[in-house]
Amino acid sequence: MKFFNNYLSVKSSLRSKLKGLSILSLFLFLPLITLGQDVDFSFYNTSLSIDERAELLVSQMTTDEKIKQLVNAAPAIPRLGVPAYDWWNEALHGVARNGKATIFPQSIALAATFDDDLAQRVADAISTEALAKYHISQSVGNTSKYAGLTFWTPNVNIFRDPRWGRGQETYGEDPYLTSRMGVAFVKGLQGDDPNYLKTAACAKHFAVHSGPESLRHEFDATPSQKDLYETYLPAFEALVREAKVEGVMGAYNAVYGKPSTASSFLLQTILKEEWGFDGYVTSDCGAIYSISEKFHYADSPAEGAAAALKAGTDLNCGKTYLQLSAALAQNLVTEEVIHQHTVQLFKTRFRLGMFDGDKPHVYSSMSPEKIHCDDHIALAREVAQKSIVLLKNENNILPLSKDIKVPYVTGPFANSVDMLMGSYYGISPNMVTILEGIADAVPLGTSLNYRSGALPFHDNINSKNWAPFVSGESDVTICVVGITADMEGEEVDAIASQDTGDRVELSLPKNQIHYVKELAKHKKGPLVLVVASGSPVTLEEIEEHCDAILHIWYPGEQGGNAVADVLFGKVSPSGKLPITFPKNVDQLPAFEDYSMKGRTYKYMEEEPQYPFGFGLSYSQFTYEDLTLSKSKMKQKEELEITVKVKNTGDQLSDDVAQLYLVPVDVSLEEVPKYLLKRFKRFSLSPDETTSLSFKLTSDDLKLFDKEGKKIWSKGKYKIIVANALPSARSLALGAVLPVTEEIELK
Repeated sequence: MKFFNNYLSVKSSLRSKLKGLSILSLFLFLPLITLGQDVDFSFYNTSLSIDERAELLVSQMTTDEKIKQLVNAAPAIPRLGVPAYDWWNEALHGVARNGKATIFPQSIALAATFDDDLAQRVADAISTEALAKYHISQSVGNTSKYAGLTFWTPNVNIFRDPRWGRGQETYGEDPYLTSRMGVAFVKGLQGDDPNYLKTAACAKHFAVHSGPESLRHEFDATPSQKDLYETYLPAFEALVREAKVEGVMGAYNAVYGKPSTASSFLLQTILKEEWGFDGYVTSDCGAIYSISEKFHYADSPAEGAAAALKAGTDLNCGKTYLQLSAALAQNLVTEEVIHQHTVQLFKTRFRLGMFDGDKPHVYSSMSPEKIHCDDHIALAREVAQKSIVLLKNENNILPLSKDIKVPYVTGPFANSVDMLMGSYYGISPNMVTILEGIADAVPLGTSLNYRSGALPFHDNINSKNWAPFVSGESDVTICVVGITADMEGEEVDAIASQDTGDRVELSLPKNQIHYVKELAKHKKGPLVLVVASGSPVTLEEIEEHCDAILHIWYPGEQGGNAVADVLFGKVSPSGKLPITFPKNVDQLPAFEDYSMKGRTYKYMEEEPQYPFGFGLSYSQFTYEDLTLSKSKMKQKEELEITVKVKNTGDQLSDDVAQLYLVPVDVSLEEVPKYLLKRFKRFSLSPDETTSLSFKLTSDDLKLFDKEGKKIWSKGKYKIIVANALPSARSLALGAVLPVTEEIELK
């Protein structure tokens, strides 16, 4: 009788859920209603553990049904009440590829804010919209790709080489910054309920993945153990251990001779045994197929599927796992292994509340009014404002006066919507271009003029062009140049790239360089260069011709308003570079080389164009009175650090204090030149002073040896606090004078 009552309750719940579904959906669920007596529905009992509920459900599936649940487009199982579900969804900087949503600035722009609290707020807004969209999709029977709650975000690969087209998806070149931004983003996506996930985040691409795009299906990354544990793994570990990320996506490439999705070293030894991961592992799309067809690591798709499953990949984005039937027949895999991985996948679906019937939980509803709401639009503008990096401001040309009479806006991306979006984007009805933002910011009496002047990526077709001469009639010329996700991005999406999405050269397209030079030759007033890209752009040929330079990344739907806010002084720029900008490509090691030697601010020997962490302000700051709680330190002790900062300028402004550890005299070889250990964004009014405090544990002060082990390396170190990398180049460009104290590790 107890089971029958439970069945009637579930049956009633299902009938209620089916009211708004399509005829096709009703047809699919009909067998459940008529044959329910053959099914144990106790997996709906929320008092049971997730493990028990998943086991109860999956144990009633046939082997064929289980295999079909191991691909991203998992079909319905009507007799068990299991609806169709597609695991593939994206939310890199807003709900992507699924209709109307707020488009936030690209991930690299979010990293430029150096604000992990802001990152969590952004992800929380994204998951709110995602949840609302999911419930709407469910009500109309839409279970297609991009309509679910499992988001393959964030990308915490290290942007080790600025030529990588997908670097825009990351949080830059530093493992610590990437870890903090990634942890915050995962927490925002997954929520803080102890029993349910708001949405399921996924750390990708595991591991040692950052181009070249053209080789990603065949490349074997073989970093040193030091580089593996010091650079490539820390962000993934932080997301697993600290943020409890629900998913991990394997990379396309191989690591130490084995495709990542078939690597028991990565997926078993490190991920599950060392880090205690209990979520699901998915392949990147088509990666399982590549095991046999690209890497030739297996002799057939069936053998490749078996290798990936046994190594620890639960889900196949693609269809190769359907070959597990053949693998089973050939004794390449067992039914028990198939069962275990199916259970693992359903644990995630249970955590998302997908099998609770009508029992409400904290995330079982979300108002549609939250989708692209005013609060989220304002948040997108705030992120864009805080991400903009002021690289040059000669004679304090910026901010511009709103009373300027004849401003001129020009450049191939001044009125571009595509430039705002970056890769993996949603769709917004409220895109604000740079031209539109400026037009809305200046008074009606201003004679604002606009000409594009140059095509995005190649010479103008018509040799006649009046646009450069307009700069000679204007009080200020604002030229918007750069690239878009058509030029840099994933191999299948960057349709304007001649290098499969990557950038062989880091300079602007030649026609844009020529146009900037023409503007400089004819200009009457100052020339303000606004550069859009998701990666470093070298400005060797044109920097000297520009009076001010802003780097705006791919700033999202409110990019135009945010740029205008900065240009006209509504807010002071406060973004910092999350990646080193080299002077030219000749300063870089070979793209295919995964050694960190000569790479990033930690190991680069040559002077860059713009250092990591650099970014100017309209105000001025002083850093002073750096105090350490001790000058000598032993293991298991903590170090407390305080510093006073003052806004000595005349404008309210944010700044980012950056704390670096600098080895001075240690016995360990191949140590980094600098190590970012903490950062803190703060806001000060003119003449306001505040005290910032930081705490470092002894583990924070350990270094990695050649075997990849963190060790306590005795010797002398510097603790430096500044608002940019504490290098001579930063000082020459206008960063604050760093404050330094020495500490000895005993």
